[in-house]
Amino acid sequence: MTTGLSPVPEAEGAAHAHAWLLRLLLDPGHREVQRDLRDASALHRRVMSLVPDGLGEAPRARAGALFRLDTDGVGPTVLLVQSRLAPDPSRLPAGYSRSAAVKDMRPMFEALRPGLAIRYRLLANTVRRCGPNSTAGKWKQVVPLHGEEADQWWATRAEAAGLNLHTLLPSPSDGLTSRHLPKGTTPPDGKQAPRRIPRATTLFEGSATVRDPEALRHALLHGVGRSKSYGCGLLSLAPNQV
Repeated sequence: MTTGLSPVPEAEGAAHAHAWLLRLLLDPGHREVQRDLRDASALHRRVMSLVPDGLGEAPRARAGALFRLDTDGVGPTVLLVQSRLAPDPSRLPAGYSRSAAVKDMRPMFEALRPGLAIRYRLLANTVRRCGPNSTAGKWKQVVPLHGEEADQWWATRAEAAGLNLHTLLPSPSDGLTSRHLPKGTTPPDGKQAPRRIPRATTLFEGSATVRDPEALRHALLHGVGRSKSYGCGLLSLAPNQV
């Protein structure tokens, strides 16, 4: 969805906004695809295999890697991977994807300008931390948001991202599940089963107008909200043609 915006004269900061978008049409019959779709942690590792090794601490952040699974419930699942380092789909297992297309996102970043009408899509980890006097949970406990609270979560972040929202269409989501071994346990240990961690998600789609291009570029490059390592936070844009 992050395609199709026509370039305009380069704005301040646009020259430094550079990323690639990889679109993979996954083969649902492939065993490793099936495994990755069941576990957001495994899918994260797969995404990170597409960028160079040796990135040190916080490799996802250093690579600027964000990803999202897109499906209309009818055809095969599409995996979108955005990164500030060029992704290499040849590092995927043979047959993992039916097609792979890489697009340079710089023209899209350069096209952003105040007043530009766009459509957006975001799968977000809609949660908040409880305060010391919260009745929703213990202090600092992360609680999921639904309905109007989730909508307000996105409205607040959209404003910070330089967007004026016109429509906000949330869709129910099954959420994401990641699996983690207990601390101090290594995969060959085999004595303890991985712990399953569910993550509340909401898919937001709609229309908006660009208010602050620089803030929007930052949100596009760095993602929105929590759980970016597990398939949340990738904000996609497309021109809103009326």
